[in-house]
Amino acid sequence: MGSEQIRRWESGALAHAVTDPFGQGPVPWLRGNVTYFDDTGQVVPWYVDGQAHPPTSDTPRVPAPRSAGPRSADDVRRQIKGFTSTGAVAPGEAVDFHITVDPPQEFAVDVYRIGHYGGDGAAKITTSPRLSGIVQPPPLTADRTVSCHHWWLSWRLQIPSYWSIGAYVAVLTTADGYRSHIPFTVRDKHPADLLLLLPDVTWQAYNLYPEDGRTGASLYHAWDEDGRLLGEAEAATTVSFDRPYAGAGLPLHVGHAYDFIRWAERYGYDLAYADARDLHGGHVDPTRYRGLVFPGHDEYWSTSMRRTVELARENGTSLVFLSANTMYWQVELGPSPSGVPDRLMTCRKRQGPGRSVLWREIDRPEQEVIGIQYAGHVPEPHPLIVRNADHWLWEATGAQEGDEIAGLVAGEADRYFPRTPLPEHEERILLAHSPYTDREGALRHQETSLYRAPSGALVFASGTFAWSPALDRPGHVDTRVQRATANLLDRICKRD
Repeated sequence: MGSEQIRRWESGALAHAVTDPFGQGPVPWLRGNVTYFDDTGQVVPWYVDGQAHPPTSDTPRVPAPRSAGPRSADDVRRQIKGFTSTGAVAPGEAVDFHITVDPPQEFAVDVYRIGHYGGDGAAKITTSPRLSGIVQPPPLTADRTVSCHHWWLSWRLQIPSYWSIGAYVAVLTTADGYRSHIPFTVRDKHPADLLLLLPDVTWQAYNLYPEDGRTGASLYHAWDEDGRLLGEAEAATTVSFDRPYAGAGLPLHVGHAYDFIRWAERYGYDLAYADARDLHGGHVDPTRYRGLVFPGHDEYWSTSMRRTVELARENGTSLVFLSANTMYWQVELGPSPSGVPDRLMTCRKRQGPGRSVLWREIDRPEQEVIGIQYAGHVPEPHPLIVRNADHWLWEATGAQEGDEIAGLVAGEADRYFPRTPLPEHEERILLAHSPYTDREGALRHQETSLYRAPSGALVFASGTFAWSPALDRPGHVDTRVQRATANLLDRICKRD
């Protein structure tokens, strides 16, 4: 296999998938020197700068890093890759990590929590002891479903009772400086104003692990015998959560959730955290919260997820959809071969007999929940055009009627479909109407929607991928979007 092919797969986000039009990686806080083992065998984390603080008698000497910077593991050589066999966990529970290391050597795990932290974007919470890495067996494949459920347990992290709930990232680093990542969620049942739902079901739908030109498969793609990428007709119909994420180990679009988290924690919003599978499995009660926030691309929904959200809305819990193309495909979640619930996801798409699994084609269009629905891809970023600028959402943003917010319609877009039923509502308004050109050169438009359900719940849909990055992603922040989002959340949280 040539080096050109290997390089092609290192990113974890091949061009076939919905690309991130925002340039910045999902974790801009990962910077600085590689984690490595010093001469005394101690782990020195990547953020320590040996030059910034000259050693004193009380501070240990930090030797120079062994390489110029971290090297990203890939799915061809699998220098270090891993996953957790647990879903979201509560303080007092344990996270089980299954990790392969090739060649076998010692490695360490730095655990970070995503947040504001003075602008850093994350804080290191703990570091594992030095761990012995082994080469785990190759992934098992059956009908294009790839699973690593047979990997040995590498490390069990007991979550202390005092840890904050939130979105976490485990950064895996080998002794020779290769790095990979594993995201996980710490949740709790305590009440909060807002429940943030991380779209792990959609993350897995796009996961092509292993991106090796042979065995990897997602709900979008698989490979043929010659290493060519095949489309949806030959893709997997069932994918497993028991495997690493492709490339560097972070899901496609994970940054959209992290953008929202950094912004919301900076301004002190009272957040609880859960995964989409928690919503599916009944592990969270949405009616305990004033609002549910869906911060990123959230395309794949089970019947249980949708029913739970509809009941929450009917009970007065507001819904905030900060991306686009939400609730598009219907999926089923099932147990792993060993019986662990919700470790396999099936979405037949248009393969084989039976009905389509598009919600809108089984007479349950997503617009009935969201207020708008998916319209199509946006090949190049376009401006969002403000509409109804006198509405309270745009208050104190400085936005005037017809103003353009550059680049805010990007990735994918939603709009109102006049022939599709609307949800029951007391009032409803469109807050943006933005023309853009699709891949075929046809003129289309994006819309941003807000309605009030009979229960009093507010349901907001941004209708674009670019809303969350505009909250806190370097190079994409827009103060009008920040203030509009604050206006919305303050009203939902009943802040003065």
